[in-house]
Amino acid sequence: MNKIAFILAVVFAVNFSFAQTKEVGGIDLPTSETFGEHKVTLNGAGIREKLWLDLYVGGLYLTNKSSNANEILNSDEAMAVKLHIVSKLVSSSKMIDAVEEGFENSTDGKVGPLKSKIDQFIGFFKEEIKKGDVFDITYQPGKGVVSYKNGEEKGTIKGADFKKALFGIWLSNRPADDDLKEGMLGK
Repeated sequence: MNKIAFILAVVFAVNFSFAQTKEVGGIDLPTSETFGEHKVTLNGAGIREKLWLDLYVGGLYLTNKSSNANEILNSDEAMAVKLHIVSKLVSSSKMIDAVEEGFENSTDGKVGPLKSKIDQFIGFFKEEIKKGDVFDITYQPGKGVVSYKNGEEKGTIKGADFKKALFGIWLSNRPADDDLKEGMLGK
């Protein structure tokens, strides 16, 4: 009888641990995260590709699940984007170029009012980027956008306008990757 109880306990523990993550592109993303005092849940995820090469796995975490990009961009609820680098081709300079292009696209070229905040954000990517690095780009109401690399806080940028432009990199009408946007929105 004790063997059966032990086996059931092991099976339950294994199944429970799998329920704590979702596999996307060979990467196990946690189904929930806590940043500051805010708990967010994985809304959806996908892979950022360029020329058929996988660059990173991206997951969108929200307080309340949603498939409406505009509502997400305009909300004042906690959210996060997790970027798990899966390619050696992603370098600091390439990430900076992609972020700059993403802001151009998400603001329809109107980056002027956000220039100093964008420059500060770009500074978070100046250290060498390696395959396996994880970036958590979070929005924490009352605090602002807080960015982390491999669990280490890199800085905070205040302003709802900046948050909207930043998350627009993945969720605007001109996202970094259409398939990744759909995946993040759970579609």
